[in-house]
Amino acid sequence: MHYSLVLLPGDGIGPEVVREAELTLAALAPVFRFSLTFETHLMGGCAIDATGQPLPAATLAACRSADAVLLGAVGGPKWSDPAAKVRPEQGLLALRKELGLYANLRPVKIFPQLINASSLKPETLAGVDMLVVRELTGGAYFGPQKEGDDEAYDTMLYTRGEIERVVRVAARAAQTRRGHLTSVDKANVLASSRLWRKTTAQIMAAEFPDVTLEHQLVDAMAMHLIRRPAGFDVIVSENLFGDILTDEAAMLAGSMGMLPSASLGDGANGVYEPIHGSAPDIAGQGIANPLATILSAAMMLRHSLGQEAAAQAIETAVEMALAAGYRTPDLAGVAAPDQATEVVGTAAMGAVVRENLRIISNSKQADIASD
Repeated sequence: MHYSLVLLPGDGIGPEVVREAELTLAALAPVFRFSLTFETHLMGGCAIDATGQPLPAATLAACRSADAVLLGAVGGPKWSDPAAKVRPEQGLLALRKELGLYANLRPVKIFPQLINASSLKPETLAGVDMLVVRELTGGAYFGPQKEGDDEAYDTMLYTRGEIERVVRVAARAAQTRRGHLTSVDKANVLASSRLWRKTTAQIMAAEFPDVTLEHQLVDAMAMHLIRRPAGFDVIVSENLFGDILTDEAAMLAGSMGMLPSASLGDGANGVYEPIHGSAPDIAGQGIANPLATILSAAMMLRHSLGQEAAAQAIETAVEMALAAGYRTPDLAGVAAPDQATEVVGTAAMGAVVRENLRIISNSKQADIASD
């Protein structure tokens, strides 16, 4: 099988972490007997500088025709003026809308080797393994808005169809996990949330009776994520709430540099990216954590390319790196009391993961030979 991938390194640390994911995918492909073609395109602040647009037409066309897209990060101080008419984040929102990527999947799993990285007590984190499904193309980010000197508004607008499709994605995921779905809204105040709650309840009762459904108000959910995070399996929410809650959930893992994401629609194509930002304060220093981007590449293999064994190999290689004590600076000092650690940079961490993949592939070949 051959796959065509588009790389959107973007701004800040984006090019550094995307490079490590690209090298990892290239090293992995021959082992699992598929081939890859990479095309690199502009998006974000770098695209504004080069073309005046955060999502150039050529970039969008390439993303449409690709099998999947791997994104780094966009934005930075150079383009951070909220009053600017053209901003890097507009490219990200437009890409999601144009590709119909309405469901954002953000897994939050605690690596045992990093349980001391979080500010929460280890006993609170024990057993945390959740998937947050965020609606991605509706709500206040895409509803009617007005911006003026004396009045401004953003409209949280949802249709029944938009709610139904993302709830189905979340419910199907729950069926393959522990069978529990938590729907987050603000139904005691917002009309859009009352439609969200009613529609979710109807879909679940009619189509997913095997999945347990609970409703949580978003403010209570923010508390429960810290108080009892292990109690959640799959969480589904609208766009704005999901954006905020997933950043909060990232702190359970101790670093945003550890968490990947997938943005999916009805087709196989998707956009995969780490949930962290462009981190301009450390850009170019070679110290960014590439693991979230490498794990995003694993999600790409799983969801868009259908290469489950290859996805699992990357995830195993990352766990092996952490178990061996390798840490990027954002995780420096995080280890069990009796474990030695080595702080490494972006490229070195990527190289460790690829060496682990070589070890895994050699073991795989040995297993085939013994059969």
